[in-house]
Amino acid sequence: MMSTPRKDKIRILLAKPGLDGHDVGAKVVARALIDAGFDVRYTGLRQRPEDIVIAARDFDADVIALSVLSGSHIPICTRLKVLIDEYQLSDRLWIAGGNIPAEDHDCLREIGVDAVFNTSSSLTDIVAAIEEKILENAR
Repeated sequence: MMSTPRKDKIRILLAKPGLDGHDVGAKVVARALIDAGFDVRYTGLRQRPEDIVIAARDFDADVIALSVLSGSHIPICTRLKVLIDEYQLSDRLWIAGGNIPAEDHDCLREIGVDAVFNTSSSLTDIVAAIEEKILENAR
């Protein structure tokens, strides 16, 4: 059975959780995602997990994307997972990027993050991974 191609743009909610005040990288990623044809909503700085899931629900996001540079990725994602389940958003693609040590990638995947990108990840790779995973989920 073939899946029906999407008629609308993939909607991505890009959030900066926690107390991290640096968002230049998030803005660069947002611009690359927009240029790739995605519908991107950037939440701005210092978002609480509760605000992120509500924004994702209200935007009907296909992708929940986090940019974390503060080192608090594990507690933030642990809390976010509870809320994603509570708000019935577990069918959404969930990605995280930023200063995330390689030794934490498996832990984030166990929590429920679908893909993890380091600060050195190419914008092309991020776009391709989102498109690939969205297509996989559509099948």
